[in-house]
Amino acid sequence: MQPHAEACLRLAPGQEATECRSGRIQLCSESLLLPTVTAANPASPGHTFDTDGAIYMGARRDPAGCRVGLFGVPYDGTTSFRPGTRFGPAAIREVSSGLETYCPQLNLDLEELAFADLGAVEIPFGAPEPVVAAVRSATTAVLDLGLAPLMLGGEHSISSGAVAAVAERHADLVLVQLDAHADLRQTWLGNQHSHACAMRRCLEVLPSGALLQIAIRSGTRVEFEELRQQRRLVPRPQMVAALQALRGQPLYLTVDLDWFDPAVLPGTGTPEPGGFLWADFAELVAELRHHRLVGADIVELAPQLDPSGVSSVLAAKVTRSLLLLLGAAA
Repeated sequence: MQPHAEACLRLAPGQEATECRSGRIQLCSESLLLPTVTAANPASPGHTFDTDGAIYMGARRDPAGCRVGLFGVPYDGTTSFRPGTRFGPAAIREVSSGLETYCPQLNLDLEELAFADLGAVEIPFGAPEPVVAAVRSATTAVLDLGLAPLMLGGEHSISSGAVAAVAERHADLVLVQLDAHADLRQTWLGNQHSHACAMRRCLEVLPSGALLQIAIRSGTRVEFEELRQQRRLVPRPQMVAALQALRGQPLYLTVDLDWFDPAVLPGTGTPEPGGFLWADFAELVAELRHHRLVGADIVELAPQLDPSGVSSVLAAKVTRSLLLLLGAAA
């Protein structure tokens, strides 16, 4: 979809909305053009987000003065079992209004946080490589605005693009993974950017090489041998202690929603029994409020696989927690 010339908002850090050709100041319901100006590419034309559709509760479209930038990536091109995660970002937004803006656990309220829902990254159809590149560009644009990025997927293959952009700003970035699966394959079904290879690709763009994989419960023998040899695997009873040792370091949190047990979140493409409940996630949230959370993503919601809609609600609540944590850390 091409943005309408009269309805395109062009913003840079500290700038106000530009005047449209009609003479009115307005924010388009269809597209938002953010700058991706860098020292290496000072004339970059920007990155476009599609803002047609629902918006997360309490958010604004205009990123000026905000602390967190929420954006979606509706992509599931490498899904290997049950597709549908491309519908995840929209589903999270649509059900978010059923939640309160106030989080009792954190004693924080979205109404007191300036955050922008920038819409969906405009991605090409097909192969994952251009999608990952678009995600990296979009995340850089969000960072250039001084916003902490929170990405909604979509499948897990997109995470390496966001991690790469954030790692460019934080060379000592630590990646924390919540996931049922190790995602350490070199390739899967002939694709190096499969969602089954998500953490392998993230490690390639993570200068620190610091990856904590919390309570992984599914993978190949080779993957688990690597997890143990590299001491990346963090058992559930040790997850808070492992995070405590990282206080003060910049963290990026990637949440594959199949970390949760299928009993509470069946709406995901590769469900794995033996997972976790909201209380387990809340324990992590309690610790993460003491950390420098500089970026995050929430991936692998396939809402059509859960007719009850409960999976989308849980994902929207995870989103609320991470928005508040990112806002507090920004």
